[in-house]
Amino acid sequence: MEQVIIPTTDNSRPNKPAFSPALRAAAEVISYASHPLFLPTLVTAFVVNALPEYFVQFKEGSVRFAFDALYFRVVFTTLFLPIFVVMLCKALGFVESFQLRGQKDRIIPYIACTIFYFWIYFAFKREGAAPPFFNAFFLGIFIAIVMGMVANTYVKISMHTIGWGGVIGFLLMLMIGMNMNISLVLMVAFLLAGIVATARLILGAHTPAEIYTGFGMGVLAQLIAYAIVG
Repeated sequence: MEQVIIPTTDNSRPNKPAFSPALRAAAEVISYASHPLFLPTLVTAFVVNALPEYFVQFKEGSVRFAFDALYFRVVFTTLFLPIFVVMLCKALGFVESFQLRGQKDRIIPYIACTIFYFWIYFAFKREGAAPPFFNAFFLGIFIAIVMGMVANTYVKISMHTIGWGGVIGFLLMLMIGMNMNISLVLMVAFLLAGIVATARLILGAHTPAEIYTGFGMGVLAQLIAYAIVG
């Protein structure tokens, strides 16, 4: 595919190659479908179905909430509430777009997400029914958001790759820390993460350095959380 270099007056970013409209449209779809807000629900569905023996207490109803409500709690806290905050900020004029392209646009959503993720981690931890690795996953997300919020003061780190780095870090935690054979799932996660990172680069949303830093933050946060909880 022939690429054309377009000059830019933005000194903070290098000249960006122009891609075909079809490729950019595909990258846009991938970016929306792989948004980090969906990842906690995706990971929850994976571990509950792949490792049901660790969630027996939820099935037996020994906890206040039923097993099916586990999904509701994750979706409500990690998906609905953050989206509601962004919509409210947009309605009040605190952010310019739902895509949160600017660093200033991300400040309030970052703060809100630190509250939501620490809340769900603390609730699961206090309840005592979820396995430690599940609690560590949410603590890791909280740590990653805090790291991203601090870094956002200086540079616009990719939230997409922070999220997918977190997924990879979580799987590494299961594979190395708990001796689980999930090499195939880990390879698929690496492949999907690479596709997402490529999509963000095609859209010109981030520089390669911002992409790689996001991955590093996501992985590191999960390993720190596992060291704390595990």
